[in-house]
Amino acid sequence: MARTVDPNRVAERRRAITMAAVEQFATHGYERTTAAQIARAAGLSSGSVFYYFKDKAAVFRSIFELSIPEHTELFARHIDRTDCLAAILDIVDALAAEALDPSAPGLMFELLRRLGQDEELATIVLADARLSADGLTTLLERGLRAGQFDPGFEPGETARWILAVIDGAFLNADPDNPHDPRPLVRATVSRLLRPIETEHP
Repeated sequence: MARTVDPNRVAERRRAITMAAVEQFATHGYERTTAAQIARAAGLSSGSVFYYFKDKAAVFRSIFELSIPEHTELFARHIDRTDCLAAILDIVDALAAEALDPSAPGLMFELLRRLGQDEELATIVLADARLSADGLTTLLERGLRAGQFDPGFEPGETARWILAVIDGAFLNADPDNPHDPRPLVRATVSRLLRPIETEHP
């Protein structure tokens, strides 16, 4: 009789491996991290990683695959709001908060190293970036129509600049001197979007 596979158990084990891999990759780097280390950190047998994932690269990709449903849900919560500035700033806060994770600097470094070597990883990262850019663009377009934003900036380009500011929070994260980047990121985006006040004689 064929063995029945429990999809919930598979998903649970895959997530356990992914979450254990975060710290291992961030601490030891991609090249120096082994499947045995990941399995041990996940509390699983040494051979279990390659039962649930094709290879180490697939484990690394799974970390960034998690962002897509999380960010989809984030934008779904805010996309229909009429106060577009408040919606964008709440999204910016949530995205920048991810830089508070102690693993973020190490993972960002390894991600930048791996992007040119793994087309599937690049596709995942691009899909996530497009999701965020499209959501921000929708809010920017609505806010422009409502007169909430500076009309001098094209929404799609502005969305990409906002994401670049958020990326800066990750690139400038210092694990030896951690700080919350959200106030500065929020202020930067707020000032970028604020309508220019017309001076009256």
